[in-house]
Amino acid sequence: MSRPVPVPTPLSRPFWDAARRGDLVVPRCTSCGLCFFVPEPACPGCMSRDWRYVPSAGRGAVYSVTVVHRAPGPGFDTPFALAVIDLDDGATLLSHVDAGDPDDVVIGMRVRVDFRAFTDEITLPYFVPDTRHERLTTE
Repeated sequence: MSRPVPVPTPLSRPFWDAARRGDLVVPRCTSCGLCFFVPEPACPGCMSRDWRYVPSAGRGAVYSVTVVHRAPGPGFDTPFALAVIDLDDGATLLSHVDAGDPDDVVIGMRVRVDFRAFTDEITLPYFVPDTRHERLTTE
C-alpha cells in the first residue's frame, strides 16, 4: 500500500498550486498581519475571514524536532525527521527535514524549503539544511 496523497480543498488549493510551481506560500491576515499555517477559514489571531496567501522565502530555523521510527501509516519510509519550522517571514509549519541522517536535524538548525514531486498533481515541500546561511555566517 502506498503513502496517502494529500487532497487539495478549495481552501488549500492555492498552496498546492504554488508548491507545484516550486513556490512556498502561507496565509497572512489582512486585518492583523498574522502569518499562519495551516490555512483556516478565519485567522487564528483575530478571527478575521479576510486573509490571503503571500509568498514566503522558505527559510527558517528548526524550533522542535522528533525522529519518527514507527511509520504513521503505510508508505512512509522510516526513520525521518519531523520538525516544527519557524519561517523567517513569520509562519510556523510542520514538515519533514531531509538532512541525510535524521539524527543530524537539531533545534536551531537553519533550513530552506525544497520541493519534491509526489504525484503528477502534488508536489510536497520538504526542508533541507540551509548551507547558504552557514556559508554567510562563517565568512
